[in-house]
Amino acid sequence: MKKIFIALMVAATALPFFSSCDRMLEEKNYGNPTTKDMMANEENVALLVGQCYAEVKWLHDHWGYWGVVTLTADEGLNPTRMPDKDWEDGGYWKNLNTHNWNEMGNAFKNIWNTTIQGAVLCNKLIKTLENNKESMSETVYNQYIGELEVMRSYYYYMLFDCFGRIPYLEEFVDKASDPLMAPNDVWSHLVNCLEKNAPNLPQVNDANRALNYGRATQGLAYALLARLYLNAESFDCTPSNITIDNPYTTKISSSADFYTNVVRCCDAIIDAGSYSIEPDYFTNFKIDNSASKENIFVIVENGEANIDERSYDGMMLNKLRIALLTLNYNHQKTYNLIETPWNGFCARPSFIDRYAATDVRGPGNEGKGTNNTKQWGWFLGPIYDADGKLCKDKDEAQSDAIIVKGTFEDLSAATDLEGARNIKYEIDKSGKYKYSENDFVLFRYADVLWMKEEAILRGGAGTSGFESADFQTLRKRAFAYDADPAAAYAAAYPTVLTLDGILDERGREFSWENMRRRDLIRYGKFNDPDYVQFVTAKDDYRKWFPIPFSVLEKSVRDENGNAVWTQNEGYK
Repeated sequence: MKKIFIALMVAATALPFFSSCDRMLEEKNYGNPTTKDMMANEENVALLVGQCYAEVKWLHDHWGYWGVVTLTADEGLNPTRMPDKDWEDGGYWKNLNTHNWNEMGNAFKNIWNTTIQGAVLCNKLIKTLENNKESMSETVYNQYIGELEVMRSYYYYMLFDCFGRIPYLEEFVDKASDPLMAPNDVWSHLVNCLEKNAPNLPQVNDANRALNYGRATQGLAYALLARLYLNAESFDCTPSNITIDNPYTTKISSSADFYTNVVRCCDAIIDAGSYSIEPDYFTNFKIDNSASKENIFVIVENGEANIDERSYDGMMLNKLRIALLTLNYNHQKTYNLIETPWNGFCARPSFIDRYAATDVRGPGNEGKGTNNTKQWGWFLGPIYDADGKLCKDKDEAQSDAIIVKGTFEDLSAATDLEGARNIKYEIDKSGKYKYSENDFVLFRYADVLWMKEEAILRGGAGTSGFESADFQTLRKRAFAYDADPAAAYAAAYPTVLTLDGILDERGREFSWENMRRRDLIRYGKFNDPDYVQFVTAKDDYRKWFPIPFSVLEKSVRDENGNAVWTQNEGYK
């Protein structure tokens, strides 16, 4: 959804002094405001810092981070569809689905490029603030330095989550001659940076919620910290190989201490009262979802046809295209969509099986397809056009009705109708937007609640909040169409408050929200074909993706001619 924040970012980009502060300081002043004058105005500082969000818009592209983490987990699938071999692309998507990728995968290069560009941009802006520190109050300086360092941490987190060993930098310099930093060291740097800056960021309340929409806040900093602590062991961290040099972290002398810190960070968010669980699950994903008090951090979208694109392989766009990726071709006739959907991404059948019949987050039990009277999170069933006529095969040559089903026979030769389609993001049925106008959710308060419960079960010190009002709302809304939602939830998922139960519930709650791959790695199920359907490569090293070939090819050489940056273990 377009917000004032978009205008601020555009305005910031248009201000030349922001991209050339050092040069401006050397120029003579002929009556125009100097950089020092401009930086004394907090609104201008906010404009400057707003530029750091420019790169986040690439993270939800299917040729980038979102596509990779979705299709390698149990929640996503992109089969080759017959008879025209749609989405075949040389086996690229199938390799992600089956875990047979290599260092030539297009998206790996895209992830590397976009996240590093975002982090470097943050470092450049930090340097600008440092050079003009005397123009700002200490409070303003600390807040905006904090915002930039937290966003830098988020960019690096995405890179770290994929590759483990990364070129982590906290200054605007070129250190390509340094080896890639080890995962435990990256983790330590991220935690220290976030712990330092979280208290300096704005704490969201009703008065400032709109002002801080789409920007880094205390909620984001503590949620990202909780995610880092919760996954510490899956990031190869142990109490003996990490370096904690901040006063906030509970001393880590055992694995349980990682989880105690999860509880602490989650409680910091819960106790602040900044967020609450929406009674309607789909409020978080509406076309205008800016009113959600559950969403902590989002990518602010503009669904209109004007685009920005990257010439990386796959042609990344700065647009959210989930609806186009997943809907069947014939959904265009139902909803009068501007562009014909691409009929690609869907769910693995075993994932859909984890939803109870009346769980609103699943495909539901109405069976009427586009004529369903209730909103559901996934689509299965017949497709009718806008006049209520049952749609036929896409080329109208066959008489078979178009009925999307959740089962598969062959990933390499699927039909147009196989696989449940994710529709939890509200679809624009007005024909106004070519792309999704819904702001893409990166962090939700529901995740905070579930991270805390899991951390306690894993040994973290804290008090369960499972019976809190927010948690009761969280459970009830999943069965909102039942006469007694609380009883329906309890009957459907009686073991939810166990580790395995939480894993399944996180899948149902956070489908296609960038979490599932890391959840599966944490649980040791990422390469388990009994859990992630269709996986054929079971190697443990695949919990890290390969460093892109194009990156290693350009690595600086040492005095012996050896590349300084080397490939992750297990890959050639």
